Amino acid sequence: MKHIVVLTGAGMSAESGVKTFRDHDGLWEGHDVMKVASPEGFRQNPELVLDFYNQRRRQLKEVQPNDAHKAIVALEEQYKVTVVTQNVDDLHERAGSTDVVHLHGELRKIRSSGNPNDIRVWTEDLRVGDTCKKGYQLRPHIVWFGEDVPMMDTAIKICYAADILLIIGTSMQVYPAASLINYVQPDTAIYYIDPKPAFVGHQNIKVIAKTATEGMKDLLEILK
Repeated sequence: MKHIVVLTGAGMSAESGVKTFRDHDGLWEGHDVMKVASPEGFRQNPELVLDFYNQRRRQLKEVQPNDAHKAIVALEEQYKVTVVTQNVDDLHERAGSTDVVHLHGELRKIRSSGNPNDIRVWTEDLRVGDTCKKGYQLRPHIVWFGEDVPMMDTAIKICYAADILLIIGTSMQVYPAASLINYVQPDTAIYYIDPKPAFVGHQNIKVIAKTATEGMKDLLEILK
């Protein structure tokens, strides 16, 4: 089976009603992103940071995978499919995708602030005073600005082995995730689905200037 690697960003989940991480002005519900998505912000105001992610975790309970998520699952009937996502929601998994790599962490997981390997599933609110067995404050299992991206090496290896690269709903402007396109083989076919495609600088790229759901309809026809 040929291997399709799918890189997804905020535009993938937008049609499910998931708010994008930040608006055009760089704010999230009036907050400076660095105050709610950085280690410094967490040290300065852990209550604010935890509440920020509690709200997002609650929102996940109100949304469902959209037709684009389901179309990616349908590709598994004919292809080996690996999803590498910048999104922290679990909509790919809930749609039925069997191989998903989260570059920026997962909203429904938390970890010890003193032991990055102590990771657990968490679906309710997280509060100051919730600690691991060693007494460290628990924090969202999210890659914040200024932190390493632990799954990046894995994602690079996955892209290197791709026969087809599919990019959906991402501007390809956020690094290091944006660099993944540079790790596919020179003859790899690349499809880019986005209503306002910002990245077209690659010789093998075919742009589908549509939303995720509409673009996936076109792609399924192309790949038949």
